[in-house]
Amino acid sequence: MSLYEKIVAREEKLALIGLGYVGMPIAVAFARKVDVIGFDLNQAKIELYRSGVDPTNEVGNEAIKACAVDFTADESRLKEAKFLIVAVPTPVNDDHTPDLTPVESASRIVGRNLQKGSIVVFESTVYPGVTEDVCVPIMEKESGLKCGVDFKVGYSPERINPGDKIHRLETITKIVSGMDEETLDEVAKVYELVVDAGVHRAQSIKVAEAAKVIENSQRDINIAFMNELSIIFNKMGIDTKSVLEAAGTKWNFLNFQPGLVGGHCIGVDPYYLTYKAEQLGYHSQIILAGRRINDDMGKYCAENLVKKLIQADVPVKNARVAILGFTFKENCPDTRNTKIIDIYNELKEYGITAVIADPAADADEAKRLYGIEFVQMDELKSLDAVILAVAHEEFKSLRLETIDTLYAANAPRVLLDLKGLLDRATFEKAGYYYWRL
Repeated sequence: MSLYEKIVAREEKLALIGLGYVGMPIAVAFARKVDVIGFDLNQAKIELYRSGVDPTNEVGNEAIKACAVDFTADESRLKEAKFLIVAVPTPVNDDHTPDLTPVESASRIVGRNLQKGSIVVFESTVYPGVTEDVCVPIMEKESGLKCGVDFKVGYSPERINPGDKIHRLETITKIVSGMDEETLDEVAKVYELVVDAGVHRAQSIKVAEAAKVIENSQRDINIAFMNELSIIFNKMGIDTKSVLEAAGTKWNFLNFQPGLVGGHCIGVDPYYLTYKAEQLGYHSQIILAGRRINDDMGKYCAENLVKKLIQADVPVKNARVAILGFTFKENCPDTRNTKIIDIYNELKEYGITAVIADPAADADEAKRLYGIEFVQMDELKSLDAVILAVAHEEFKSLRLETIDTLYAANAPRVLLDLKGLLDRATFEKAGYYYWRL
């Protein structure tokens, strides 16, 4: 019997290493079909999963309670599995070079517990070559086993979009790859158990790695173009959203919007590709130009808030400002690599300490990562300015009457609507100093 057949017959187990926004939904999906061990180093997270709580909000508490995943923080339990999927984050350092520490650490853990006849599949976003040139040597050293003889490797990039309830693991075509044809076939069959949309068999592991890293680079460049247009049109006194609505009537116009590009994918992945290019003697021009534009957008938004305060004759220093939303994207609790912090820090440079309200965000994570404590929406009073920063569902229902109550009576009202959620004409007619990207 093949490994795939043994997994389906529940004679062998599948294991997930890393139970975050990507790994946990994968574990839950596979647990409906086969025996799954879910491993994460974070004991507190494991206890939440065991008690039926989904801190990521990706599948929900009910799905966690009902799932059959064997959650554990004991790495030795990985010895029980022969098909191992690594789904750990791949961030960048402060100098924008790849931080492979998590994937290297996961490779050591897998290596220490690797069994003969296993297949290890990496899902973490990396530059081409990391799986075979970085991860394999680590696993060989830790296990004493030989790749290609005692165990095989594959790569299947994650495509889960945190907070997206439509594009899920099951509905997105899965790219799969293997070090040889036999491995590719096994990896493809295992993923076909849970991916209704089917799989695409990449020519090689490096091709699959490259495909993933350019997906988000392409989005990053397109958003950078929109951000640059926003800067240009703002100088012309033209509303960018209106321009995009008009241009969008053409069938082949790409529907991208200006905005802050944070999180652990779009704002990170391009640096993996440009880093590898630099190693080969090529300095990226388009990709890094897009990154520079997007990385500066938080500062740009803060500068425009200051301009609006001045226009409204509101003293900038010690102005009372609230930021609504702190996560890197809407309807998601994740605050890692949020670009809202850039606005917050830039305002500090002007003598403004903003308060932040975000009912959807992980408050403990925000305090741990940034030292920021949120306030409740009903605590927001007598403000000089409001920055509507994230398009959470909770904020989409905000109306003029509600937003009016956030400001001091009979005082100028400055409003930055970064996501274009509100009707510009309504607020300008009401006397607001309104600005949006």
